[in-house]
Amino acid sequence: MSAEPTAERTPRPRRVRSVTESLLTIVLGLEAALMFFVALTVFGLDILPPVVALGGGIAFIVVLLGATFALRYSWGVWLGWALQVALLALGFLLPALFISGAIFVAIWIYCFVTGRRLDRRNAALGVAPQ
Repeated sequence: MSAEPTAERTPRPRRVRSVTESLLTIVLGLEAALMFFVALTVFGLDILPPVVALGGGIAFIVVLLGATFALRYSWGVWLGWALQVALLALGFLLPALFISGAIFVAIWIYCFVTGRRLDRRNAALGVAPQ
């Protein structure tokens, strides 16, 4: 057995996220959970062929979760807005999604506006995001 000293690694500091990014990440994560149940519903009601219902649902979930990582960029926020439109458009497939889609779009808008307001306030006060 060698008695070599082990080099301790200093942990890499976490990336600082804005309030807007944090709030919008939560919304997209909740929408991904919603899409899981939507895919199961579309599959169970035979609205689409099983491969399309489940495959499309999984693809939409992957895009929603991928968009959470893209929110750090301005184009990621635009992708989030496009996903809100796509979520509303699913109402043509299953009319109940007009209601839940509208609710999630309202939550998205509220989080976007509130997050931007808090980020501006924090910047004016010189408070570093956590």
